[in-house]
Amino acid sequence: MKDLFDGFYRGKRVLVTGHTGFKGSWLSIWLHELGAEVIGVGLDPLTERDNYTLSGIGNRIEADLRADIRDPDAMKRIFTAWRPEIVFHLAAQPIVRLSYAIPVETYQTNVMGTVHVLEAIRATDSVRVAVMITTDKCYENLELPRGYKEEDPFGGYDPYSSSKAACEIAIQSWRRSYFNPEEYGVKHHVSLASVRAGNVIGGGDWSKDRIIPDCIRALEAGRPVEIRSPKSIRPWQHVLEPLSGYLLLARNMWERPAAFCEGWNFGPVENAVSTVWDVASALIACFGKGSLKDVSQAGGVHEAGMLLLDITKAATRLGWQPRLDVAGSVALTADWYKRYATENVYDLCVSQIEAYSREGAWK
Repeated sequence: MKDLFDGFYRGKRVLVTGHTGFKGSWLSIWLHELGAEVIGVGLDPLTERDNYTLSGIGNRIEADLRADIRDPDAMKRIFTAWRPEIVFHLAAQPIVRLSYAIPVETYQTNVMGTVHVLEAIRATDSVRVAVMITTDKCYENLELPRGYKEEDPFGGYDPYSSSKAACEIAIQSWRRSYFNPEEYGVKHHVSLASVRAGNVIGGGDWSKDRIIPDCIRALEAGRPVEIRSPKSIRPWQHVLEPLSGYLLLARNMWERPAAFCEGWNFGPVENAVSTVWDVASALIACFGKGSLKDVSQAGGVHEAGMLLLDITKAATRLGWQPRLDVAGSVALTADWYKRYATENVYDLCVSQIEAYSREGAWK
């Protein structure tokens, strides 16, 4: 496999929270292929068809651990026992509509869970880099026609979005209070950053109330795809796009710890911004079958109509650029769902990472 990160991860001890989830499983596979010693910490996968389960990545990594980030003692025990050098924190309650049903659990997981991971990092002297994954929805969304920049204010209408904004404030506070870049090498040795991505799609996601899994379930059942918010505009990106940004950022943080410990956007190219209806239509075109049904209703739970990210900072300071437009992202996603039932899923994921990596290298 082409190594976009110049062998940096080979032999590094990397802890991934939420490794049983959609993004976490892909990140764990990529890290394993890069030669990292991966310690996965997460809950049981949601379904037997999740990418984590079908790929068997739990059997390949250094440690496949079950623990809840809401348990601070468990987090500290795991960090003490495994002594990671790099941490990617992805564990979360990630669904907007579910957050309306379980707002307290959403806050407990997303806010206090993040604080528990931050405290475990603070108590573990082996950690040098920590990348905390939040979301584009952490920004106060005024549905502006421009992309949100890293310095824009945090906010959030629904419990999920506001919990992620609170995460960002907590991360910022821990960075200022305990991991201040001006005190690096004197009072601490941790470089701490937060990262925000757009609507991520890709193979192995079976979450409820996400457009691609909803489409696949309907297609496999021979039903029309029901679309709740057909006109909502999202910055769509394949899962490998933000993961490549996280991996590139962590390498830069290791090499220049005081220069990159801040917030970062990893969104798609401008032409990857599209409506929910258009993305679902593109997926159906890739499968060559299926139909859409508009089931939008007045008075439903609030969902953002437009939310865009400005990625100028990642492009200019990291040399990172997305490689796929919306058509490429949907095509790669469709390819996984067409093949997962008849092929070795780990090899399928690796082949897609290899194809993505062949597009070139960053600075």
